Amino acid sequence: MRIFLVLLWLVLSLPVQAQPLPAAEQSALYLPLLRGKRVGLVVNATSRTQHAHLVDSLRAQKIEVVRIFAPEHGFRGQADAGATVKDGIDTATGLAVVSLYGANKQPQAKDLNDLDLLVFDIQDVGVRFYTYLSTLHYVMEAAATHHKPLLVFDRPNPNGDYIDGPTLEPAFASFVGMHPIPLVHGLTLGELARMIVGEKWLKASPPLQFQVVPVRNYTHATAYVLPVRPSPNLPNPLSIRLYPSLGLFEGTAISVARGTPFPFQAIGYPDWRYGNFKFTPESVTGATQPPYQGQLCYGLDLRKEPMDSRFSLRYLLDMYARTPDKSKFFNPFFAKLAGTDRLRKAIEQGFTEDEIRRSWQTDLQRYRVLRKKYLLYPEE
Repeated sequence: MRIFLVLLWLVLSLPVQAQPLPAAEQSALYLPLLRGKRVGLVVNATSRTQHAHLVDSLRAQKIEVVRIFAPEHGFRGQADAGATVKDGIDTATGLAVVSLYGANKQPQAKDLNDLDLLVFDIQDVGVRFYTYLSTLHYVMEAAATHHKPLLVFDRPNPNGDYIDGPTLEPAFASFVGMHPIPLVHGLTLGELARMIVGEKWLKASPPLQFQVVPVRNYTHATAYVLPVRPSPNLPNPLSIRLYPSLGLFEGTAISVARGTPFPFQAIGYPDWRYGNFKFTPESVTGATQPPYQGQLCYGLDLRKEPMDSRFSLRYLLDMYARTPDKSKFFNPFFAKLAGTDRLRKAIEQGFTEDEIRRSWQTDLQRYRVLRKKYLLYPEE
């Protein structure tokens, strides 16, 4: 008993690690900046305080929210990846919702003229081809062009503990990669906003008035479990940690198990040669008409991969090796996701993962130096 009591005392005496507190939770930092202003919010389902959506929280505190701007997957976060998001009215609040993932990727003058201020609050996952970063870029350009101040409410990066992958080459820039940064960039969106401005990547000529409201109790080594899934097909922490590696499969013939209960936690193809694990994609909310709908796929079950998984090419190289007709493995979207055509060429030429990784190191080292200029949080 005495030993037990001593051990209990030691455990209770250990310092408690404070949990990261996203900017939206720290109303004392931003309410004075919003009072008396007509505010536009760039938000989605992840834009929450502990007890309510940011929209509801601000309205409850008498902040005049005029308009909502919605990114890919929509304001409520249920639209399929790549599906057009339409303008509309939010039935819960009666507020106008303007799509930033439809005819326009950028707020238009008519949507900004009656606003005093924009707030951006969206949870990212730290991967270059995740499109919330591109939405942030276009919102920054619109805010600068139309002389609207911008507040970026920062949130932790669940893949923010490392940097890896190929750096985007300008020739392959698109909405799934606009900036010359690695595939896993190791920054929060607030830090990236600072980099975008500091490196003069905005096309707008007027200077942007912006401020980052930071996360409290956060370092880049802090493990962070998202309280809300960031998009329909990233349902849990493992899918988010595997996403940097498996997202590249969207540019191949391989399924990432959209339309199953475990998207981005399995890979496969309708051919027994791809593995022993079986799954059949079906049309579900957030994944209507997924690849190989109704077809039995064979592949790999990755649900027991470690929770601290990092970017790896081994899944990609494995599936490529299993493919009989390798000319049909990649599609043109792969180069946009990778940010280069060198990765596809290296795989086709039979390079090993170690050989491919060595080709990235000079760019990664250059980026590490650049990144340090814009960090808001310690690395450990």
